[in-house]
Formats: sequence, C-alpha cells, structure tokens
Amino acid sequence: MNQRREHDFLGEREIPNDVYYGIQTLRAIENFHITGIPLKVEPLFVQALGYVKKAAAMANADLGALKREIADSIMKASDRVISGEFNNQFITDLIQGGAGTSVNMNANEVIANIALEMQGKEKGDYQYCHPNNHVNCSQSTNDAYPTAFRIALINKLSLYKESLRALGDAFEAKGEEFSQVLKMGRTQLQDAVPMSMGDEFKAFATTIREELARIEESKKLIAEVNMGATAIGTGVNAPEGYAELVVKHLRTVTGLELVLATDLIEATNDTGAYVQLSGVLKRTAIKVSKICNDLRLLSSGPRCGINEINLPPMQPGSSIMPGKVNPVIPEVVNQTAFYVIGADLTLTLAAEAGQLQLNVMEPVIAFSLFTSITYMTNACNTLREKCVTGITANAERTRDMVMQSIGIVTQLNPIIGYEKSAAIAREALETGKSVHDIAVKEKKLVTQEKWDEIFTFENMIRPKFINS
Repeated sequence: MNQRREHDFLGEREIPNDVYYGIQTLRAIENFHITGIPLKVEPLFVQALGYVKKAAAMANADLGALKREIADSIMKASDRVISGEFNNQFITDLIQGGAGTSVNMNANEVIANIALEMQGKEKGDYQYCHPNNHVNCSQSTNDAYPTAFRIALINKLSLYKESLRALGDAFEAKGEEFSQVLKMGRTQLQDAVPMSMGDEFKAFATTIREELARIEESKKLIAEVNMGATAIGTGVNAPEGYAELVVKHLRTVTGLELVLATDLIEATNDTGAYVQLSGVLKRTAIKVSKICNDLRLLSSGPRCGINEINLPPMQPGSSIMPGKVNPVIPEVVNQTAFYVIGADLTLTLAAEAGQLQLNVMEPVIAFSLFTSITYMTNACNTLREKCVTGITANAERTRDMVMQSIGIVTQLNPIIGYEKSAAIAREALETGKSVHDIAVKEKKLVTQEKWDEIFTFENMIRPKFINS
C-alpha cells in the first residue's frame, strides 16, 4: 500500500504513494543530476505553472474540449499549487534535457493527483483525471513551459525592481547627507577638479534608477506569450479560438498584461526577449560592480589609502593582521556581478543554439535568468542594508586634499591662461608647494581676493566662469 504502479510508453515503475508526482517526474529525477537545484527553489515558477494549467482548463471547458467536472477539478487543484501548498512536489532539476518536458510533466502529474484525491480517488487512477489527456489538454511543453517561465520572470522582476529602487534611494539619501562635503574628483585615477561628495553619490543613484526603465522595457517583451501554439506554433490538438481564450483567462488569473504573440511559429522558436533581459541584467551588474569598485577605492586605507569615506565594519578582515577590516560587502557584490556577466554568455549561447522550430535549451536559459535575478536582488539588498546606509564621510580630510591638490589650478585657466596654469602645476608637482602659495604669494598672478572669489565651496562644486 506504500507504492503504486504507474506506466508510460517506456514501461512501468513503482511510485511512493505519498507523493503527488508520477512516473515521468521519477524518470527526470533519475536522469538529471546537474545543478542539484530543484524546481521548488523557484516558487514563482511553480506558481506560474499552476496559473497556466488553470487557465488552460478554463479555456478547454469553455470550448468543450474538457468535461466541466474534470476542468473544475483541475482548476481547484491548480489553485492549491498556486498557493504554494505543493511546492515540495516540484523536484525536477532546473537544468534538464527535453526542452522543459520534465517540468511540464511534473506539473501535470502533481495537479492530476491532487485532483484525483479531491475527487475521492486514488493517486495514479488516471482514468478520472489524466496528466496528459486532461491537465495537458490543448497544450504542449513548448507553449506551457515558456508561458509559465515568462509569468514567473515578470513577477520575479517586480521584486528585483523593488531592490534596485531601494538601493537608488539609499544612494540619493547619502547624496543629500554629503551635499556639503567638498572632495576631489578624479579621472584615470588622477586628480581632476573639485566636486561635492553629495553629487558623486547622487550620480550613483541616477545610474541605478536608469535600470528601472530598462527592466520595464524587457518586461513588455517577456509579456508576449505563445500559449496555444502547442508543439511548433500551428496549434495542433487545440480547438479553434483556444489561443486567444486561454491568454484572456491567463490575464485574469495572473493579473498581468499578457499578450498573445502575433506569429506563434516565430514565438515558439524565438528567444530574443530573454537575450534582451539578460543583457539588461548584465548592464545593471556592471554598473553596480563599478560603484562597488569606487566604494572600495574611496574607503581604501585607513591610513595609507584615499580614505575619503568609511564603510561600516562588518567583520575582522584577516586571520593574521590584527585590526584589519576589509570591504567585504562591495567585494561580494563584485563577485555576484561577475556571475551575472558570465550567465549572460551562457544564455547567449543557449539562445543561438536553438534549431528550426524550437529552442531546446530553454531550461538553461531559465536557470540563468532565475539565478541572475535572484543574485542581483540579494546583492542590491545586501549592498544597501550592510554598506550604503552606514557610509560616513571624512569631510575634513577630503577638503584638505582638495586644497593641497594640483587639480584646482584648472579653475585659474580663464584668468591667467593655460600656459601659466601649467607652469604653476609643474612647479607645485616638483616642489610640493601649494597652488595657492605659488599663484598668490610668489608669482602674484592673482590676488587673495580673487582667489577667495574663485575658490568658494559653491563655485568649486558648481563652477561659474570667472575671468580677470
């Protein structure tokens, strides 16, 4: 009584009677030992599979392809999957052969057995609710899997956007806090001209917020689904009007603005939307990693580096050097970005590898996008919570560095000209004297009054043209 026998066209197998998946899922978990990460780790994907199966049952009942009582039982079972009640039954590896067939059958079998149990029948008694004939009615893996994948992506991206928005807000808040901190701007790691540290951090906020619009653009492409295409886009085994109706029901049950692709054959083999989304994730990862590089440089020291800012000390930095504290949060975010950049190449190769009417590499595309979004969401939250909000500025040091720098000579150009300014810079570099002492005291090229007019805080961070 602890086992039940199920069959497929390859033969029969014993299935533990306390599980809701069936023989095809069992074969999948025996065949695919790749990531060790099962489908249940992505609950939004499991939920999306429930949405797809529910909408399909609704459309099939409306069109007479399923008896109403069977469709109703599938819808009720799907609702329980959507709620997360059966997440632990979704156990196929996220990377698998078969273009996602094992994921689709995992959902079909679980929903069929939930429905049977709700009808008072035994699990595996598929004459009353069959994984293929009923739960998968008017579907193929080739439209059910990518449609569920896209629904999950849209919902996952919404969570990611929240983490990005919060990170941008944290940088904006620091920008306000540091608005009166004078510091030296740098180009090519060399002193350039003065700026406000507040403007530097507000620029971080701006570059992060730009990504929100790019994500929205990608979401619109992802929202185009091929549901109703069945095997290759011709709609084989689906009743007339099914594609339009099932997408209508999907919009209702998901609350998402999903649209039916205009060319289902193209939509079944094309993965361009995934490529674009992956590119956006890579772009954001590069931006965030660049910011982390800046934070590490600006906090370097504390005695022998730039030391313009202090990052929150999170843990001892060395097993041998007492007192050493490392910038571990920016470092871990850097490493996350490197993974996302690499995952983009994986996805690019997978998208290119699809032949003819189907891209069978979609499982690794799904794995790449799911992991990249998860990792970037976690990285943005970690960077904000454990680093950005606790950054402090060393305002006295940054101002001293500005006034002792050679870069401030640039603001003398309109008054004494480039040649004389360059001569002052060279002499300051060779002798260690300040630009002020050479220009005002020794060469008397500008008066102290003119110097004071030029080098106010406001004029250094928002320069106005001043001539003699």
